[in-house]
Amino acid sequence: MKEAAGLGSTENILELLLSQAERVPDRKAIIDKHGSMTFKELVSAISSRATYFKKVGLRSGDRVLVFMPMSISLYIDCLAVFGLGATVVFLDEWVDKKRLNLCCEIARCRAFIAPLKIKMLGFVFSSGLREIPIKITGGKRQSGTPDGTIAAKQISEQNETALITFTTGSTGRPKAVKRTHRFLLRQFNALSSELNLEGEEVNMTSLPIVLLINLAGGITSVIPDWKSSKPKTIKPKIIWNQIQNYEVSRITASPFFLESLAKYQLKSGRNSESVTKLFTGGAPVFPGQAQKISSAFSNGELKVVYGSTEAEPISVISGRSLMLKEESMMDSGLCVGTLHDNIELKIIQWKDQPLKQNDLEELELPLAEIGEIVVSGEHVLDEYFDSEEAFRRNKIVVDGVCWHRTGDGGRISEEGLLFLTGRCSQEIEHNGKKYHPFLIEYSLSKIRGVELGTMLEINGEPNILVQLQRGASQEDLTHQIQKVVGKFKVGFVDFIPRDKRHFSKIDYQELLDKNLW
Repeated sequence: MKEAAGLGSTENILELLLSQAERVPDRKAIIDKHGSMTFKELVSAISSRATYFKKVGLRSGDRVLVFMPMSISLYIDCLAVFGLGATVVFLDEWVDKKRLNLCCEIARCRAFIAPLKIKMLGFVFSSGLREIPIKITGGKRQSGTPDGTIAAKQISEQNETALITFTTGSTGRPKAVKRTHRFLLRQFNALSSELNLEGEEVNMTSLPIVLLINLAGGITSVIPDWKSSKPKTIKPKIIWNQIQNYEVSRITASPFFLESLAKYQLKSGRNSESVTKLFTGGAPVFPGQAQKISSAFSNGELKVVYGSTEAEPISVISGRSLMLKEESMMDSGLCVGTLHDNIELKIIQWKDQPLKQNDLEELELPLAEIGEIVVSGEHVLDEYFDSEEAFRRNKIVVDGVCWHRTGDGGRISEEGLLFLTGRCSQEIEHNGKKYHPFLIEYSLSKIRGVELGTMLEINGEPNILVQLQRGASQEDLTHQIQKVVGKFKVGFVDFIPRDKRHFSKIDYQELLDKNLW
């Protein structure tokens, strides 16, 4: 993106925002269901809020837990914390009491910011929050004259920690992911190059980090009117009206969000003509989903980004290219496109144990063989917050270069395309054959009457578990499923849990823990 700052400068995300406020002061910065703010108004609000934070005792180096819904207020508070040289510790809306207390234990914050209701309830029910000394009501707009506290120059070093977020923890204890100001700038440059952001665009996004990138790039952001902590309550008609009212030109959101809009638009016969670009990631997108989204947004070009919390983006594929790979999916895996320019990737034999420097070369597999995807690059995180164990299990350092173990299985084709086969830990070996539940899920999704399905190893045997669509017959579908995926035992469940963050991936651990079959 031509307007982006270069890594050679001393700039950080907050300084980029300040420069955008000077360049396009009257352009809308953020629009949510409560109103909007221009870039000039946003910077003024951040400055006033930073002045208030300083008065109540926040200082450079503090860790501040922010537990607020995605809104204008969230970004005012987060950027005001940045302005003090302090660190934002961000919690998702869907967090429960157990996770909240665990995150408090890991991060050891000096302050927390939350809406009044959450603040009061948290104080009553969360021992972790009660132990935090400074408690601030989020979402308040401060009046009075700012004292210059916002000065982004207080961020004296790019290697200071800007942001701590947490992985979902679906495969164990959540990891505290530490992003420095330098890393945020690198991620901004990497994602900007893939998203091809244009200053005049209006981007609807449900992804918090993307909105931060929009602000740094001078892009108008629209926050969809929905409660991400309760994804099934999504009301596509309301969001579609936002798209029309604000002339949204691109949407950057989870696969579940885009598919929900697509289903509504195809059913209602409406078409959002203003939307010309769609980007999605955070969960796999199968060819059928790409077809549905592309059909609903007939004027929009779809791109799917593959990455992880610690490394995003890794690769990108267009919706059109993805649809062309449908026939080869079961043999090759899900195509996620070509690698980002700044990513180096290797495929290694998967080992459920920490790996040392020499292991990377010794375990590397030949072209086209399936193994674990490991990556390195400028925008690949090379540390966690205060967790040597997480580092040992997820990183390999070779000659000073940090390689991240994604935990995803995949292969590289002779043409240089990356294909996914699912989580390495989910692979099932039975009677001398390897099964990839991720690919079986795709086959099941194509069977009429199946809402969602997967393969799990239960008592040493592969089993097919299926959630039916309303009105579907178990007896009829059992025969059809066995015909498609093999003569495995088929069980039916009322629901298959999805991941809390995007509601797009199966939560295998919860499925196993709750013994739902």
